Formats: sequence, C-alpha cells, structure tokens
Amino acid sequence: MGALGRAELTLLVRNRTALFVALLMPVAMVGALRGTLGGMDLAGAGLSIAEALMTGGVGMVLILVVYLNLTSAFVARREELVLKRLRTGEVSDTEILAGTALPAAALALAQSALVVAAGVVLLGADAPRRPELLSAGALLGTVVMTALAAATSAITRTVESAQITTLPLFMVSAGGSGLFIPLDVLPDRVVSVCELLPMTGVMRLVEAGVGGGADTARLTGAAINALAWTVISVFAVRRWFRWEPRR
Repeated sequence: MGALGRAELTLLVRNRTALFVALLMPVAMVGALRGTLGGMDLAGAGLSIAEALMTGGVGMVLILVVYLNLTSAFVARREELVLKRLRTGEVSDTEILAGTALPAAALALAQSALVVAAGVVLLGADAPRRPELLSAGALLGTVVMTALAAATSAITRTVESAQITTLPLFMVSAGGSGLFIPLDVLPDRVVSVCELLPMTGVMRLVEAGVGGGADTARLTGAAINALAWTVISVFAVRRWFRWEPRR
C-alpha cells in the first residue's frame, strides 16, 4: 500500500488538472460559500459565519479532493490497465483500492486541518468545541467519499465523463447536506429528506465538532447515516466495480 500510495502521489503531482482541483478548487469554493452565507440568518443554526465557513470548507475538501479526484483516478487506472496488472500480483483488491486512495485521503485530511486553522486565525472563529467529533466526521467523510468514488467509477466510461457522473452527488450535497446552506435554517420537511443524503451524516458530525451543541440522538443518527452509506457503497463496489475496460 505504501508503494502504491507513493506512485499515486507522484501521478497526482504530475497531473496539473487534478492538482488544481485538489489544491485550489476548495479555496475558490470557500470564497463562493462566503458570499452565499453573507446574506443569510444563521441564528437558527447556532453558527457564526466563520463557523459555517469552516464546516462548509471541510465538506468541500472531502468532495473535491477525495470524491471527484478519486473517481477520475480509478477510471484512469482502469482504462490504462493498471488495475488489471496489479491484480496479478500479491496485493489484495482492498489494498489496491486503498493504496490508490491514500494520497487523496491524506491530502484531504491535511487540507481540512488547514481550513479549520484558517478559520480560527484569519476569520476570528473560536477553536472547535468538540474536536473529537470534527476528527470523526473528517475521517468518516474520507471513507464514505472514497467508497462512493469507487462506486461512481463503475458507471464512468472515461476520465472526461467523470465530470458528468460526479456532478449529481456534488450538486445534491452542496444544496442539501449542509455545505452551502446549514440544514437547521431549512424547513423541517426539507430537512427530513436531506437527512438521508450521503454527506449529511458527515456534515452533521463536522458541524457539531465546530460549533458544539448537538444532542446524542442527532449525533447517533449522523453516525448511522455515514456508516450506512459506507456499507451501501462498499456493496456497490464489490458488485459492480470494473477492474478493466469493457469495450
């Protein structure tokens, strides 16, 4: 896994487009998020603008750095027959997928820490009130997004088409999982539907870690949501993941 991770990191550094998405797109999206939150009343969510930016920033990092980047990576390695060749060696299927995901996961966790640090230092936000929940949300989010990226690659024919196949989850998560708009400012009926989305549980944990104040029932529901989507995604990967091109 270490060797695979180093190889993937080298490929990521050489791919300027992927590197741009991983390093600069989250910053640009946080800037857009600030404009959205500026005219919103966040009192109902119990968050300041700085705290909402920190929460949304972590979510953006998980989607852009892990989900979008890894979907393209899995498709590229499949189409180049890299995955097929790796399966002829000693490493297991799980180790191949985990090794491919290792650089993106490490980069996402590092950027999430930088987002939180920037919120405290540059925006004057308070330090996370429940850092253990924030860490759990970031780790669970990395696992969920990795599994969903592998599942999405099964329906993605080319690297270029990954921009289309990943768009639905990005749009749904941005609007309904608390990235751009905190869920607590939405109507209850809308929230009850949004609670079922893949990123909602992760964002609930991140939000609780940043702002505190979440009760045990909400945290339990958030953890169950994240674990359920992990199980669903892993099942989809085991059932439909493609290890070589189908032409």
